[in-house]
Amino acid sequence: MIRNLNFWFFSSFIISLVVIIPIVTVFSSFFENTSNYFEILKNTFLFEYTFNSFVLLISVLMLTFIIGTSSAYLVSFYKFPLSNFFKWALILSFAVPPYIYAYSLTAFFENYGTAYTILKNLFGEGNYNQHIPKFDGMFGSILSISFSLFGYVYILTRASFLYQSQNFIDLGKNLGFSNFRSFYSIVLPGARPAIVAGLSLVAMETLAEFGAVDFFSINTLTTGIYNSWIAFDDLAFANQLSFFLLLFIFALFVLENLSRKKAKYHFNSRGGFKQKEKIRLTKSKSFLAFGFCFFIFFMSFLFPLCQMFYWTIKFPENLFDLNIFDLFLNTVYLVVLSSFALIVFSLISNYGNRVSNNKVLNLMSTLSISGYAIPGVILAIAFITFVVWIDESMIKNMGLLSIKKIFIGSIFGLVIVYFVRFYSLAFNGIKSGYEKINIYVDESAYLLGYSKRKTFMNIHVPFLRNSLLFVGILVSLEIIRELPIALILRPFNFETFATTAYISASEDLLEAAAVPSLFLILIATIFIMITSKYILRDTNE
Repeated sequence: MIRNLNFWFFSSFIISLVVIIPIVTVFSSFFENTSNYFEILKNTFLFEYTFNSFVLLISVLMLTFIIGTSSAYLVSFYKFPLSNFFKWALILSFAVPPYIYAYSLTAFFENYGTAYTILKNLFGEGNYNQHIPKFDGMFGSILSISFSLFGYVYILTRASFLYQSQNFIDLGKNLGFSNFRSFYSIVLPGARPAIVAGLSLVAMETLAEFGAVDFFSINTLTTGIYNSWIAFDDLAFANQLSFFLLLFIFALFVLENLSRKKAKYHFNSRGGFKQKEKIRLTKSKSFLAFGFCFFIFFMSFLFPLCQMFYWTIKFPENLFDLNIFDLFLNTVYLVVLSSFALIVFSLISNYGNRVSNNKVLNLMSTLSISGYAIPGVILAIAFITFVVWIDESMIKNMGLLSIKKIFIGSIFGLVIVYFVRFYSLAFNGIKSGYEKINIYVDESAYLLGYSKRKTFMNIHVPFLRNSLLFVGILVSLEIIRELPIALILRPFNFETFATTAYISASEDLLEAAAVPSLFLILIATIFIMITSKYILRDTNE
């Protein structure tokens, strides 16, 4: 039994250690000496990087809060035309990464772009460019990121709204509250933890975003991190910028926790839980609710999808110039390998934590899931730094062959960094499933003569089947969208839909970026539609 326990403990320990190493590398590099680039940047663009990151973050948080909570409230509490359709359609925004949304926004509103073509076909020749608004720069970045990420707030807030008891809504009515006052006095405060969780994910993704801000030429901490490594070969300063970026996120969470004080968000009602009764809207209110949800659905999903589809039809030569089959195989290859590794090792790690119940192991697991908060570009650089250090300080001194080619510029290295980046999603997704398995189930299995391995294989794995499928789809969706890691670590001549779209756009060939962008959106949409059955469970419909 002790030997069996040690196996699970050490398996979980090693998995957590592998994930922690690149993360620790980021923070350890903070204390290294930097080049003259630090002095140059401090006197020139450092304030601009920080200010732009702050403005971008606050603006995106405000916009995603408004869009996410408003749409979640409407589909959770009211019935109106197509309300059940919008319930799942609004999450399709996840299929459009911010950088692809940025391409669509620019293509539609630029001079002689799609908007100009539409006006010309409808009204004939005219000087329409001066009347067409331009969505570029900071404003374009805010819109692109917000419409791509509001789904985090929408999903978590809607789940919280779903399980709020009708008793408290009835209490508000008895006190004479209007629907709006009930919303901000009862419903919204009760959903605060879910809203904060969604906004925290938005914050991490916003500060880590590279593709959209780079396309709009907005200097942020993320672009500064990338430039300090690519242009000035100063990895230490890149890690220092990343350290400050993470401290900024941490400070926001601390302020929010302090603002809560001792507030509680669970409801102790003697009358029990009473499911909500959706209010059927009529006339103008019904039209307004439908119009708002349709506008969000159109802007977040249909707009970029139609733009990419329009360009694909208008410039069919771009479709034939690309080897779509190879791009598809490369993308699926990465998704399958990375998802399989994440599911298997996260499952083992969770079970090791469960049976060991060790404080050191729990602490390591907590540290290991922080990788999701670190920008992909930094994790990729940290991984390269660690491999180079091992190669030069240990491998060569032992007279062994260099390992850099095995880990850098290879599928193996790419999968490892994906593993570190998305380990948090896989670990927490499986952990939430494990929390539904009472510890008495394990003890009963042991009394029946089951070993820990048999308990794991014959009881836990079958019970967690749905959780594993959900985690696999969620991780696959993230890997399809991920850009910086693939750009830095991919093998030579190994392209995915994401890297092909970015390279075309960076060369100012937006029309050529349409085809890979379109396929990326369609594949991501399929994954989201499969996932929706898990994240949109609705017990009161």
